[in-house]
Parts: sequence; C-alpha cells; structure tokens
Amino acid sequence: MGKRRDMPRISGAQDFEAYLKQSVVANPRLDAAAKALSEIAATAVKLSDLIGLGQLYGRLGASRDSTNTDGDVQKELDVLADEMFVEAMRRAPVYGVVSEELSEAVLLDPTASIVVSMDPLDGSSNIDANVSIGTIFSVLPTLPDASSLEEHFLQPGSAQIAAGFVIYGPQTSIVFALGDGPVEIFTLDRSDGRFFHAVTVGPIPKESSEYAVNASNYRHWEPSIRAFIEDCARGVEGPMKRNYNMRWVAALVAEAYRILLRGGVFLYPGDQRPGYADGRLRLLYEGAPIAFLIERAGGVATDGVNPLLDIVPSAIHQRTPLVFGSADPTRLVARYRSDPKVSAERAPLFGGRGLIRG
Repeated sequence: MGKRRDMPRISGAQDFEAYLKQSVVANPRLDAAAKALSEIAATAVKLSDLIGLGQLYGRLGASRDSTNTDGDVQKELDVLADEMFVEAMRRAPVYGVVSEELSEAVLLDPTASIVVSMDPLDGSSNIDANVSIGTIFSVLPTLPDASSLEEHFLQPGSAQIAAGFVIYGPQTSIVFALGDGPVEIFTLDRSDGRFFHAVTVGPIPKESSEYAVNASNYRHWEPSIRAFIEDCARGVEGPMKRNYNMRWVAALVAEAYRILLRGGVFLYPGDQRPGYADGRLRLLYEGAPIAFLIERAGGVATDGVNPLLDIVPSAIHQRTPLVFGSADPTRLVARYRSDPKVSAERAPLFGGRGLIRG
C-alpha cells in the first residue's frame, strides 16, 4: 500500500478557534456561546474518528434494549454520542443541557448564562449503511426570571444566540451561525484534527427544482401536502411549469446541508398516523436550529404555515411539522395549506393509475 499523500488546504483558510476568538472580540457577550461551540467542535472531531472506523470499531448501529424520549430504539452510537456531548458541555460555561436521548434537562453550571439543546446523533438509522449522519445544536440565553431549569429552554427559536449542526459525511463539517454573523461552514482537516473555513453560505436561491420528502407516507398526508407534491411530480406539464427531482436522505443534517448550498425545499409534515399529528421532528433541538440557519441564509422555515422561529415550545421534547428551504416553494407550501381552493383545484395524480399507485 502506497504512502498517503498529504493534500494542501486552501492557502490562508481561517481555523475555527480563530473565528470564535474574532467573534468574541467583536461582541464579548458571545463568549459563553463561543466556548460551547469550541467544545462541540472538539467532541465532533473525536466522534468523526469513531464513525470513520465503522464496524472496525463494532456494531455502532446495533440496537439497544432502551428507547429515547420519543420511543425510538436507541443505537449504540446514539448513547455514546450523547455521553460525549453532555460531558463536553460540562467543560463549557453551560447552565443546563437538553438532549433527545435524555428524558429531562440536566443542570450543569448554575452560574452560567446559556443553555444548550442537542440531537447528539441525527439520522442514526443510516449508521451501518454508511450514509451521512450528524449532530444538531442550539444555544439560548438563560432567563433571569425562570422558575425552573426547563423554563430556560422554552423560548422561541428567534431567541437563539447560536445554532448549527455537524455533518459526518464524505467531509466532516460544522455548519453554524453565531450571534448576528452569517452561516459559516468549517470543514475538518483530518491531517491535524482542526476545522478550517470552507464556505460562507447564502443567499439560498429563491427558486429550486428539488424537493425532499418521504414519499412512502403519501397515503397519510393531508390533501394540501398531497396536492403540492403531486404538482411537483407533474413537472413542466403541471402548474409548477418545471421538472423537479426528489431527494430523501433520512438525515435532517444532510437535507439541510444540501439546501443551504444549492436550494430546494424539505417537508416533514404532520400526518394521520397515530402520534404523527405534529410530525416527528423536535422543535427545540431539530426544527429551531435548522430554521435559524435557513432564515439567516435567506431561506424560509415554517411549520407548514407559521414561521418556525416564532413558535414558543411548551415542552422540551415537543414535536413540530417542518418545511424549509428556498423561499418561493416553502411559501407555496404554506399557501397550499392555508388556501383550500389551491388544493381543491389540483388533479389527483396519484389516484387511480398514477405514479405511486398501480
């Protein structure tokens, strides 16, 4: 086997720690959030190395006997990632942490000024299939008049100080917005274990010819969602007057990464299945941080109708429908849902002998 050839980075690319320091110099109030992001990035490097070993490390995608707060069967890597990131937040000035894998918020540093919520491992069903997975995080300020630990987390997404995700794919990248800054992508250089600046994101194209949805749930959707997807599938012959491609990775981070860079619309609506009336994604640590990035990059994020960043969660594990992406198609989904006439005028493409039913 030949010796590995070191490939040079782009000359002068800024490293992640330098960016954080620069941000704090410009706005000292971001210090706690920057320290939390630093710990998240350092932990992501370790997790990326572990994920890269795949089954050489063991069955990371193997199911355990336990379930998380949503009733999903936990994978070995779900639990390991959760332990790693909670421990990382203990090293940062973080008041408390919420995780998908924990039933309750955990108090860490009662003198700190921020709280962090996380999905430690998004897309865990993809682990053994060698498909992209990720970590999603949200940083909120503590509330001076909160009467309980949980109350600090029950704020609208618009209150976030920082938010982002790490994607473990062909490249490992951290995608985030800090303070009033733009959405940035820093990519891991595995040769020295540091993240370096790759892309400043935006604006997301207003129009797009791609949509992402789990079409196997078609029969459970409400008529307005069916109508929108049917009209996309009708291509240039339909009212959209363009041909569309469908994408579905089954990992929110992968869908968001693609849309941030080239546009598109993602839909995970509520549906008629028991327990799915409000969708499947969690508002606090999935919907809100993704919406924060999408809106900051010039896109739109809603619960199908209402701006997602305006929604105040009533519980830390609250679910939400989620539609986000390029402004025009995302707003069109809201129009389909809010105006019954739009849905009623659409022909039932999938009825009879359509594309899905034979």
